[in-house]
Amino acid sequence: MNVNIQTVHFDADVKLVEHVNRKIAKLEIFHDRITKVDVYLKLDNVVHAIKDKVAEIRVRIPRHEFFVKQTSKSFEESFDGALDSMINQLKKVKEKQAA
Repeated sequence: MNVNIQTVHFDADVKLVEHVNRKIAKLEIFHDRITKVDVYLKLDNVVHAIKDKVAEIRVRIPRHEFFVKQTSKSFEESFDGALDSMINQLKKVKEKQAA
Protein backbone atom coordinates (compact mmCIF):
# COMPACT_ATOMS: atom_id res chain seq x y z
CA MET A 1 0.00 0.00 0.00
CA ASN A 2 1.47 3.29 -1.17
CA VAL A 3 0.57 6.24 1.10
CA ASN A 4 0.96 9.85 -0.03
CA ILE A 5 0.26 12.71 2.40
CA GLN A 6 0.07 16.26 1.03
CA THR A 7 -0.52 19.48 2.90
CA VAL A 8 -1.86 22.60 1.22
CA HIS A 9 -1.30 26.15 2.59
CA PHE A 10 0.56 24.92 5.71
CA ASP A 11 3.29 22.57 6.99
CA ALA A 12 2.07 19.61 9.06
CA ASP A 13 3.78 18.87 12.34
CA VAL A 14 5.19 15.42 13.09
CA LYS A 15 2.36 14.56 15.47
CA LEU A 16 -0.29 15.11 12.77
CA VAL A 17 1.62 13.05 10.17
CA GLU A 18 2.07 10.20 12.68
CA HIS A 19 -1.66 10.33 13.52
CA VAL A 20 -2.55 10.05 9.82
CA ASN A 21 -0.08 7.21 9.15
CA ARG A 22 -1.20 5.23 12.21
CA LYS A 23 -4.88 5.45 11.20
CA ILE A 24 -4.25 4.79 7.48
CA ALA A 25 -2.42 1.56 8.36
CA LYS A 26 -5.70 0.26 9.83
CA LEU A 27 -7.41 0.47 6.42
CA GLU A 28 -5.79 -2.83 5.42
CA ILE A 29 -8.01 -4.54 7.99
CA PHE A 30 -11.08 -3.58 5.94
CA HIS A 31 -9.71 -4.30 2.47
CA ASP A 32 -6.55 -6.25 1.70
CA ARG A 33 -6.04 -5.11 -1.92
CA ILE A 34 -5.52 -1.37 -1.40
CA THR A 35 -2.89 -0.16 -3.86
CA LYS A 36 -2.69 3.57 -3.14
CA VAL A 37 -3.91 6.06 -0.53
CA ASP A 38 -3.74 9.83 -1.05
CA VAL A 39 -4.39 12.11 1.92
CA TYR A 40 -4.81 15.85 1.38
CA LEU A 41 -4.87 18.18 4.37
CA LYS A 42 -5.93 21.69 3.44
CA LEU A 43 -6.70 25.02 5.04
CA ASP A 44 -9.94 26.32 3.58
CA ASN A 45 -11.01 29.98 3.74
CA VAL A 46 -7.42 31.16 4.09
CA VAL A 47 -8.45 34.79 3.54
CA HIS A 48 -10.87 34.73 6.50
CA ALA A 49 -9.88 34.77 10.16
CA ILE A 50 -11.71 31.47 10.75
CA LYS A 51 -9.83 28.68 9.01
CA ASP A 52 -11.61 25.42 8.28
CA LYS A 53 -9.48 22.28 8.29
CA VAL A 54 -10.25 20.00 5.34
CA ALA A 55 -9.20 16.37 5.07
CA GLU A 56 -9.61 14.47 1.80
CA ILE A 57 -8.81 10.79 1.40
CA ARG A 58 -8.62 8.96 -1.93
CA VAL A 59 -8.20 5.17 -1.84
CA ARG A 60 -7.53 3.00 -4.87
CA ILE A 61 -8.18 -0.72 -5.08
CA PRO A 62 -8.29 -2.72 -8.31
CA ARG A 63 -11.23 -1.50 -10.46
CA HIS A 64 -12.41 0.99 -7.79
CA GLU A 65 -11.51 4.42 -6.49
CA PHE A 66 -13.05 5.98 -3.39
CA PHE A 67 -13.01 9.60 -2.27
CA VAL A 68 -14.19 11.26 0.94
CA LYS A 69 -13.94 14.83 2.19
CA GLN A 70 -14.55 16.15 5.68
CA THR A 71 -14.31 19.66 7.16
CA SER A 72 -14.09 20.68 10.81
CA LYS A 73 -12.13 22.96 13.15
CA SER A 74 -9.19 20.55 13.60
CA PHE A 75 -7.27 18.33 11.18
CA GLU A 76 -7.51 15.30 13.48
CA GLU A 77 -11.30 15.61 13.67
CA SER A 78 -11.62 16.12 9.91
CA PHE A 79 -9.32 13.21 9.13
CA ASP A 80 -11.01 10.84 11.60
CA GLY A 81 -14.46 11.67 10.19
CA ALA A 82 -13.26 11.14 6.62
CA LEU A 83 -11.58 7.88 7.62
CA ASP A 84 -14.81 6.57 9.18
CA SER A 85 -16.65 7.31 5.91
CA MET A 86 -13.90 5.58 3.92
CA ILE A 87 -14.06 2.49 6.14
CA ASN A 88 -17.83 2.27 5.56
CA GLN A 89 -17.31 2.45 1.78
CA LEU A 90 -14.61 -0.24 1.87
CA LYS A 91 -16.80 -2.52 3.99
CA LYS A 92 -19.70 -2.20 1.51
CA VAL A 93 -17.51 -3.08 -1.46
CA LYS A 94 -15.98 -6.05 0.30
CA GLU A 95 -19.47 -7.33 1.26
CA LYS A 96 -20.60 -7.04 -2.36
CA GLN A 97 -17.50 -8.90 -3.58
CA ALA A 98 -18.02 -11.65 -1.00
CA ALA A 99 -21.68 -12.13 -1.98
